[in-house]
Amino acid sequence: MQNPIKLTAAATTSIPRSVMLLITLIYAFSGLFGHDPWKNDDAVGFGVMWTLAHGSINDWILPHLQGRGVLVGPPLPYWLGATSIKILGGQIGEINAARLVSAICFVISSISIWYATYLLARRTEVQPMQFALGGQPSAKEYGKTLADGALLIFLACVGLAQRVHEASPLLVELLGVTLLIYGIVRSYDKPWQGGVISGLGMVAIGLSGMLWTAVFLWVAAFIGFYTRKNMRLTGWIVGSLLITTVGLSSWPILWHLMSLPPEQISNAWFIWLGRDQLQATISFGSLEFLSVNFWAYTWPVWPLSFWSLYLWSTRGKSGVNAAHLVIPGLLFVAEILLFLLYKDLSERDLMLLSPPMAILAAFGLPFLRRGLISFIDWLSLLTFTLAGGFIWVVWFAKMTGYPKSTADNIARYLPGFVARFNFLDLFFALIITGVWFAIVRWRTSRAPKVIWRCLIISTSGTILLWVLLMNLWLPTINYAKTYQPVAIRFAKALPEDAKCIDSSFLGDAQLASFHYFTSLNLRDDESCNYKLTHNSEEALSSEILNLYKLDLVWEDRRDSDRDERLRLYRVSKNQ
Repeated sequence: MQNPIKLTAAATTSIPRSVMLLITLIYAFSGLFGHDPWKNDDAVGFGVMWTLAHGSINDWILPHLQGRGVLVGPPLPYWLGATSIKILGGQIGEINAARLVSAICFVISSISIWYATYLLARRTEVQPMQFALGGQPSAKEYGKTLADGALLIFLACVGLAQRVHEASPLLVELLGVTLLIYGIVRSYDKPWQGGVISGLGMVAIGLSGMLWTAVFLWVAAFIGFYTRKNMRLTGWIVGSLLITTVGLSSWPILWHLMSLPPEQISNAWFIWLGRDQLQATISFGSLEFLSVNFWAYTWPVWPLSFWSLYLWSTRGKSGVNAAHLVIPGLLFVAEILLFLLYKDLSERDLMLLSPPMAILAAFGLPFLRRGLISFIDWLSLLTFTLAGGFIWVVWFAKMTGYPKSTADNIARYLPGFVARFNFLDLFFALIITGVWFAIVRWRTSRAPKVIWRCLIISTSGTILLWVLLMNLWLPTINYAKTYQPVAIRFAKALPEDAKCIDSSFLGDAQLASFHYFTSLNLRDDESCNYKLTHNSEEALSSEILNLYKLDLVWEDRRDSDRDERLRLYRVSKNQ
């Protein structure tokens, strides 16, 4: 069947790679630095990295929070973050050094998506129709254009904004997924090189998430190769398995070299294999979560990717079996199947769906009709302009008290917050807003014919909102999500006879934050003479069970959280 894509060379003018890199860097580094660890994942991830950076070799083998000797997960993200803290913490600050790893992982992930799409788009089965008199794009230019589209779609995904700016192990797992995809695509031309890259991706996945995640994705990749009947399958299998085996075995080898107790090794296997997270049958809770949250988190990636799948599948066997559908499509299906086995699924897990979906979506761009493109443009223009205007109005209300209703709402939700004017924040916010209007004017007045034109406003709008938030709202968000003020008040209120504080009834984010901000002796130890908790019911139940008395000494909360209550009790034995 003849390829139905009809494109001229003018429609595949690519964006300069320096511009794409600049856009990615702006998005990755905006709001990354200059604020405290945020509740929840950001504080926990940084807390573990901080523990390793200031701890012993045993802390590195079994990453955990200080004062809580429970393994939090595979070690690679925490090794990278702790190493960055030790090297750069003194120069740029420890929390900034930890988050720097997330930014680097995100940038490399974006580059991997671009190159994977570029190589797929150069393949014969996806090339546009050849014109009798010429004028069609070259395979190289067509590849660049679709690669630009894939990266723009990836950056436009609304669910990524906060997650990619946290000290989270998921950023290393995201890097692993994108390296795996790029390695598979590279293997069609250079099987051994692609196998090594895929193996590195598998190691990143396996040493930052569940081991089953790596297994599911490798099997999906193998099926993709097998169905394509690629004669270079052996090189990819050997290269990927060799690197994967060596990389993943490094952690268990460390357990035995350090002579860890059998119960610790057993617990590490328990967590690594996800026995606390997975079940043998479909979780209806996870299915319900996906059915509700998938559509919003992956917007606008999912409609474009499903559109691409539908259109290419209508081409018969040649379309369904094309590499640009098989590779990302099978990895997407493998991730969905794995998520359905999760006992509890959260929105942060959905981040791993974005890379294969973005690549799928890019190959649907040549099929978009003018009416649909206009609809996407105007919907994006209206949505992001209104959202950007809202950010400006709230900032203006914080600074001036007008509109009064808005200022009153801010004071009600954030009691005690005092807004301070910062000229540089205003300057950068004005610059990014000016760039937004310039892009909108270019898009609406010149009506370019390039196939990625419908993505410019969506991607620019996502970046606009994030940069505006991180310039105009950063102090406000930091005030709402940090534990620093309440931790400092706690340190001042702590009685002098406190030898240690039992933190058994604190959440991970709270424990990590209190350790970082106070450096007090908090640990999960019921022999301590004081107990800090955010759950009074559990503390009182423990009081009855363990035959001791709890006397309330201090009670406080974060100013922005009306539900959470932190309480300090003095522990005394019942006579």
